[in-house]
Amino acid sequence: MTIKTRFAPSPTGHLHVGNIRTALHNWMFAQKEGGTFLLRLDDTDAERSKEEYVNAIRADLAWLGLASDEEQRQSDRFDRYEEQRMKLKADGRVYPAYETAQELDLKRKIQLGRGKPPIYDRAALTLTSDEIAAFEAEGRKPHWRFKLDHGTPITWTDRIRGDQNFDPALLSDPVIRRENGSWLYMLPSAIDDIDMGITHVVRGEDHVANTAVQIQMFHALGAKEPEFAHEALLVGTEGKLSKRLGSLGVSSFREKHIEPQAIVALLARIGTSDPVEPIADVQQLIASFDFSRFGRAPARFDDEELAQLNQKIVHLLDYEDVKSRLPEAMDAESWAVIRPNLHDMGDVGQWWKVVTGPIILPEISAEDKEFLSAAHGTLEGLEASDDLWKQLTGALKEATGRKGKPLFMPLRQALTGLDHGPDMNSLLLLIGRDIALARLATASS
Repeated sequence: MTIKTRFAPSPTGHLHVGNIRTALHNWMFAQKEGGTFLLRLDDTDAERSKEEYVNAIRADLAWLGLASDEEQRQSDRFDRYEEQRMKLKADGRVYPAYETAQELDLKRKIQLGRGKPPIYDRAALTLTSDEIAAFEAEGRKPHWRFKLDHGTPITWTDRIRGDQNFDPALLSDPVIRRENGSWLYMLPSAIDDIDMGITHVVRGEDHVANTAVQIQMFHALGAKEPEFAHEALLVGTEGKLSKRLGSLGVSSFREKHIEPQAIVALLARIGTSDPVEPIADVQQLIASFDFSRFGRAPARFDDEELAQLNQKIVHLLDYEDVKSRLPEAMDAESWAVIRPNLHDMGDVGQWWKVVTGPIILPEISAEDKEFLSAAHGTLEGLEASDDLWKQLTGALKEATGRKGKPLFMPLRQALTGLDHGPDMNSLLLLIGRDIALARLATASS
């Protein structure tokens, strides 16, 4: 069997971190099994679906490295959904219902008030032809429901949650098409999964009840259901479901200079028994992907953990990985010197300015100015070499008796404007002897 997974976002907004995690796990499983990853755009909501969101979804997945092998749009398949609805209608598995939204809401409130679950009472199945005619004379149009078979428990073995068992009598017959003719999620999704050969569906545990309903839809359509894996939902650092997670998307990660490799490394592992590690090579993550390692507890998303992971991954990036984002004159040697001091790629410009200038000098004492004047004279007598810093500090130590911080700190401040940073032996080679002489002259004046 060829494995085929799908990611099915609605293009009614931008992807958030929960969507990204779902896409990632579907993609990783397909990659590991040598299968196919489908991007299916669930754009049945014509009013809210926008092409700008379609383009943004594609761009976000591309930035994360999650290339799809195929793409489908539900808006191209309305005729197919109607064809299958008519088949189900002929089989007695879908039926029209005429209640208004307000009437349904009132029914739910009454049931809850009586301590009962708000399950649809199937009143539409007992309507007489006269009652239907009266509704239609009022101008009411029906919405359509799928009729669940109450005779057999719904069971499946979930790749993460294990054996699942639902009593269909405790579920409402789901609405599949609104009175205005627009489609809801449940039936089109099942039809697509059948027609597109989806073998595995990976999604959040909030879809478990939907899966129970859709399994009956698969069977009513004469098909076997895919395998399902329902993963625990993301929670914030406070340990609760967080609305903020719904606003965290690729644009917010980019604003914070988070690398796509860091997002992938974090979302691949949180909620599993595997450690979150700074793995920049996605193939290592794919090789370790295993549903048996996924836990049932909520997956905790921590901004600070992501930031720390991001820093470690930046320190692993090769020059070829980042050269298009570096200042034009910055070469591989410069990257190797500056990279260990970066918190994220947003720091590159700041550190490159230390090399190219201008720098802002801190306040320098008269005593240190005298020392820096001596340093200028010493440097003038030295030729440029790979160990220029060692020659300079060695000569100054012997001439002035300074050592440790009193020796090194004034030089670093005069040459970089900072009291911390890259190894000075390497950094001085980037700054160059002539610029170093000019900075020492300024600092000692």
